Amino acid sequence: MIRPDRWIRRMAVEHGMIEPYEPAQVREVDGESGPQRVISYGTSSYGYDLRVSDEFKVFTNVYGSVVDPKGFQESSFVDMKSDVCIVPPNSFALARSVEYFRIPRNVLTICLGKSTYARCGIIVNVTPFEPEWEGHVTLEISNTTPLPAKIYANEGLAQVIFFESDEECDTSYRDRGGKYQAQRGITIPRM
Repeated sequence: MIRPDRWIRRMAVEHGMIEPYEPAQVREVDGESGPQRVISYGTSSYGYDLRVSDEFKVFTNVYGSVVDPKGFQESSFVDMKSDVCIVPPNSFALARSVEYFRIPRNVLTICLGKSTYARCGIIVNVTPFEPEWEGHVTLEISNTTPLPAKIYANEGLAQVIFFESDEECDTSYRDRGGKYQAQRGITIPRM
């Protein structure tokens, strides 16, 4: 059996499964005043820690809207581009991954928030990446605390765990014409 970290590296390098791809676990980057600690990202023992980009849609209830997945109002968000996003208390923001994923036909993934954020009451929700789905991952970041929460762009936010089957699925996400196929940027609910 091939080690999971080697499998991820092979799939990323040979098949473009993750772009851009970081083959190691990055915990420090060069900053203006020398090395700076970051929330880790890159290949881990059994998965891949994705980064959150610097694009955010922060939920606001300025218009007193009802959250409706069948008719979501884009005006419920304030768009921002920043190295840091402040998520209001008991609210949420949408963001996207830095990485673009191309999931093979015999692979399913589960994505979970990193413990550094979870221990601060910040929950990351992402649905599974189905076989043959591709795109930037839209990330839902919930602040469950009564205080504003800080999210750091271009640092780790969630870990992707890959499950490889011995066989390909009969019908993939691409075959079904999934509505979130090849999404770029932050994608709000579609019907």
